[in-house]
Amino acid sequence: MARMRVLFLTASELLDHLYSSLADMSTAAKLEALARLHLLIIDELGYMPIDKQGANLFYQLINRRYETGSIILTTNLPFDRWDSIFGDPIVSSAIIDRLVHHCHIFKINGNSYRVKDKLNSTRKE
Repeated sequence: MARMRVLFLTASELLDHLYSSLADMSTAAKLEALARLHLLIIDELGYMPIDKQGANLFYQLINRRYETGSIILTTNLPFDRWDSIFGDPIVSSAIIDRLVHHCHIFKINGNSYRVKDKLNSTRKE
């Protein structure tokens, strides 16, 4: 049975890895390693803004994986607010374009599962 190569990290952790690759000049190798994964799971995109250099690195990763590997991405922001994440409408548009081309979007509404029990216990008191 073939093993699937999967990596889960937050958007912040991913960008930390990519920024550090700039320091030791291993960005191309890091992007290639991330492109070889069968599945890349990026959590919490949009919780913190990304500077111009980070946006460019994120675009390079998405572009490198485009049509070659699967990505699961979680965010709390709709696409029309991604300019606030990346700070550049052109970069955010290019990222969205590549992500949605062959994708399935699951929109989840409702309260956070983390506070669900807390809300229920305060209602009972």
